[in-house]
Amino acid sequence: MNYSEITIFGKLQYGANYFIRITMKIKGALDVKYCIMICMVFILKLCFVSKSYSQIALDEGFVNGNNYEKASFRLWIPDNVKTIRGIIVMMPGSNSDGRDMVYDTLWQKIAARHDFALLGCYFTDKNHPHMEIEEYADAKNGSGQALLDVLPEFSVTSSHPELSEAPLALWGMSAGGEFNYEFVCWKPERVIAFIVNKGGVYYSSLAPAGAWEVPGVFITGEKDSPFRNNIIKGIFSINRRFGAKWIFAEEPGTAHEFKKSGEFARFFFDNIIPLRLSADTVNKIYKLKNLVTKGYIGIIPSGAILPDIDNVQVDITSWFPNQEIAVGWLGLIKQNLPGN
Repeated sequence: MNYSEITIFGKLQYGANYFIRITMKIKGALDVKYCIMICMVFILKLCFVSKSYSQIALDEGFVNGNNYEKASFRLWIPDNVKTIRGIIVMMPGSNSDGRDMVYDTLWQKIAARHDFALLGCYFTDKNHPHMEIEEYADAKNGSGQALLDVLPEFSVTSSHPELSEAPLALWGMSAGGEFNYEFVCWKPERVIAFIVNKGGVYYSSLAPAGAWEVPGVFITGEKDSPFRNNIIKGIFSINRRFGAKWIFAEEPGTAHEFKKSGEFARFFFDNIIPLRLSADTVNKIYKLKNLVTKGYIGIIPSGAILPDIDNVQVDITSWFPNQEIAVGWLGLIKQNLPGN
């Protein structure tokens, strides 16, 4: 069962609404008629502001899935984009509504720069005995298909048919990171890159070989619960042993939250998207490229960055396709990201 709603949002609307609220709160300063007149003039004036301020958000969703009660999605499309090259999927924590995440202007800038859309997600679990375990995070069991099924719906309502098969960059926090990892294990061929940020419960340990080729970032918090940190480190270590092109970082002074990790996620996607996408300029079909076999490794305890050479014997390492991303990783673990 599905439902749909189309809503048009924009900075024009937000500015007008904000102005109305503030004006109406000025106690005794204006009568209602005068306030309405000012607001109408303000809205009309905004209508002549540059078109670059406009944006479109579309809502779709499903209910009563196999492993979820509700799956709701909001798609944000940058203005003037002709062909959407990919989608940044934003998955919040446990049973949380992440649809408004598409209005984050920092993420919008990344999306617009690469001709990407943003997709905010809202999954809720069916009632079950252990509600602290998010069953919808097991993407292969229904929730992942809901994400894929909503894209053709959006392709129609947005008049962007390329959305149906667009590749995905998965950003998530806590249960959202769990979903991202499980989705990559299930459909690695659809994923540009993914981020696991401080999740705690996973359904897969050894990922399939195809997932090892998808660049990923696993982030723990220095002050987060040990069980979460140990699980993430374990999953990362098992798969990195077999050459997974993944990064591990412990965020200093951070508990179950994201601080600099959100900034690093944007930096990572900004740099990895050009490396992963190739374009058929005739048919406008964007395909995923495998990353170079040899890149750089980061020695996790010391932070040293070395060329990825077969005979380098180390414990657990992070893998980077280039030095720029390696330096960004070093900035995260030392809380001094590039550009700060």
